[in-house]
Amino acid sequence: MSGSSTTGLPPGFYPSYDTCDSVSPICPVKATTLGYFPNEGVNIFLAIGFGVAALITLVTGIWKRTWGFSIAVAAGCILECVGYIGRVLLAENPWNGDAFKMQIVAIVLGPTLVCIGLYLTLRHIVTALNPGLSRIAPRVYPMIFVPADISCLIIQAIGGGVAASAGKANYNILKHGNRIIMAGIVLQVVVLGAFGTLAGDYLFRTRRYFNGGSVGEEHAVGALLWRNKKFRTFEWAMFAAYACLLIRCIYRIAEMAGGWGNHIMQHESSFVVLEGFMILIASLLLACFAPGFFFPQMSHDERIKNGGTGGAVVGGGDAEKRGGDRSTSPSDIEGRGQQA
Repeated sequence: MSGSSTTGLPPGFYPSYDTCDSVSPICPVKATTLGYFPNEGVNIFLAIGFGVAALITLVTGIWKRTWGFSIAVAAGCILECVGYIGRVLLAENPWNGDAFKMQIVAIVLGPTLVCIGLYLTLRHIVTALNPGLSRIAPRVYPMIFVPADISCLIIQAIGGGVAASAGKANYNILKHGNRIIMAGIVLQVVVLGAFGTLAGDYLFRTRRYFNGGSVGEEHAVGALLWRNKKFRTFEWAMFAAYACLLIRCIYRIAEMAGGWGNHIMQHESSFVVLEGFMILIASLLLACFAPGFFFPQMSHDERIKNGGTGGAVVGGGDAEKRGGDRSTSPSDIEGRGQQA
């Protein structure tokens, strides 16, 4: 399916996932889209890593009742695990068409779900610290970024399906699938960039406010949360996960820009580092620094306990809109920070 030329082929024969079922003189590995035998050990490691991340996320999500975050991240990790299982199968036989389709679809779609986990945190962080410092209402963040991310998911899924359905005579269809996937990834970079801009702007304004020495009494709880070590650790973990996801998406644009079977796509080391390990690091950060432990205001129980808003430090449903009244005392949040 790549543009690699072969010699000594039967008349009219073209090596593809429809005409080849194993590596042979007329079906060389260089003629596959990847152009190499995937490293079995590395892909087993990645599959296990994503499986562990999914398990940790599910257990902590059920335990601490951080439903939306945990479902999104765990689903993304499960897809990644399936994708690298597909690459393990390709290590045994690079012409395994089903395994090739499996890894295309799963590895393309998995990071999009992991991104949703990040998007869901911003609303709760803004609500818990000081909604009045946000340029938009906290409830609007997921209304913007989750549908946008799902749009990226749908576009990439369509492209992956088109690419996976291409047969031996359908290289043009494969290219169209590539372009659709590219559009989805470019949109994902735009969405991630917009998210990073808004999050960075809010955190900059929050830092300036809480470090300015004139914090109002109504924001004392938010100030204590801002200085809480576990919360700051959670923030840095989210930032590192965001950076990994952004690096991966930028790499994917470069990888897909040259079409299927291009020299970047056939360079396994760059794929392993910039795709596999970037998403694994992001997934493990989101799993190991779970909001249930490091930012308990995001848990379902805490939100119900404190009035059903996006953060446990807010009292009543109107506080998220006003950026004002908080019914939780500073001593309460200090106690929760020590217990988390």
